[in-house]
Amino acid sequence: MDRLPLDFNSWLNTPAHHHWLAAEGRRLLDFARASKLAEGFGYLDERGWLPDAPAQTLITARMTHSFALATIQGLPGHAALVDHGLAALAGCLRDGEQGGWYAVAHAACGDTGKAAYLHAFVALAASSAVVAGRPGAQALLEQVVEVIETRFWSEEEGAMRESFDRIWSREEAYRGANSNMHSVEAFLALANVTHDPRWLARALRIAERVIHRHAVPNHHRVIEHFHADWAVDLEYNHGRPADPFRPYGSTPGHAFEWARLLLHLEAALIDAVHPAPTWLVAAARGLFDQACRTAWNVDGAPGLVYTLDWNDTPVVRQRMHWVVTEAIAASAALLRRTGEHAFEHWYRCFWEFAAGHLLDHEHGSWHHELDEQNRPSAAVWGGKPDLYHAWQAVLLPRLPLAPSLASGLARLGGESIVTGW
Repeated sequence: MDRLPLDFNSWLNTPAHHHWLAAEGRRLLDFARASKLAEGFGYLDERGWLPDAPAQTLITARMTHSFALATIQGLPGHAALVDHGLAALAGCLRDGEQGGWYAVAHAACGDTGKAAYLHAFVALAASSAVVAGRPGAQALLEQVVEVIETRFWSEEEGAMRESFDRIWSREEAYRGANSNMHSVEAFLALANVTHDPRWLARALRIAERVIHRHAVPNHHRVIEHFHADWAVDLEYNHGRPADPFRPYGSTPGHAFEWARLLLHLEAALIDAVHPAPTWLVAAARGLFDQACRTAWNVDGAPGLVYTLDWNDTPVVRQRMHWVVTEAIAASAALLRRTGEHAFEHWYRCFWEFAAGHLLDHEHGSWHHELDEQNRPSAAVWGGKPDLYHAWQAVLLPRLPLAPSLASGLARLGGESIVTGW
């Protein structure tokens, strides 16, 4: 279901709310422009200043994707930023000798490895830039597809291998839900721009393994870490519980993110006239409900904690901005899919928290991390390096469920998402 009933008093049906989201999106974009470096995009600090550091593939790919979405929406001044990101991803961030992408610019002198997580974002950036019609996007898309096909995708496992050294001779003996989750996001975008049904089939296989086979039987807690044979590793990083990419325990933010992606996957399958398993919606509900129940206001203060142990006790109590953005996006997607008032309650609840605690009207953008008393913090994430999460949170509520944000924007056009239905 693409639209809520017109008599449903939902913010998703309210032009004023759409205008507020659009204004917040422009504020985020204005802040993010300062991340431009000569060789891509870099990490902004709390005040929006660039430290003396090289361009990063993760930030460059996310910025390129985000500016491509702005371009598709019809916001002038962002196409050149997309082209800048594409040039960096095709140039100094790419390993022209061994193939694939470094973590930072010109990393050939140091073996930073080749990670599936980063390659998923390169694929997402290229896909969105193709929809935006930017020169060089198709060539980049073909390059990253070739690397994913030959290096990362395991047909036997129905999932992505995690990482390799620079010359692809050593593979990490680990499988991660996070890299595979973002691969689902990338594969949905690839399916949309290539019209190749294999990407949808692969996205579904990953979701079946990580969510249907592991998370659902685990009371809808997403298991993040596995051995190379996909044996569960519940104690992974127990000694480093606040790792920004591989924290110990369950991560409620990923439950929200998976919930939304399952609904995008269902929409993509329906669009492609493929059967959509009924468990996709059921799992999305279960993941969302479990994350709300165990992570929201569980330690005496408002907010969503970063991680929980396997008894649902908070471990890292910091409140990450990306967790709230994914909760916003998931509640909007479930509300649009089901029309149920409970998701409207959560949608408003999460936006009220973001507006009250995360939006930084002094220095710009959003605080990326708060402590357990909702004061700005930098224990896990310092600075404001990430446009991707907050920008998507202000876009997704204005869009129908579609395979990707780029495809949703392209279907509606810029004016429709500003003024409402």
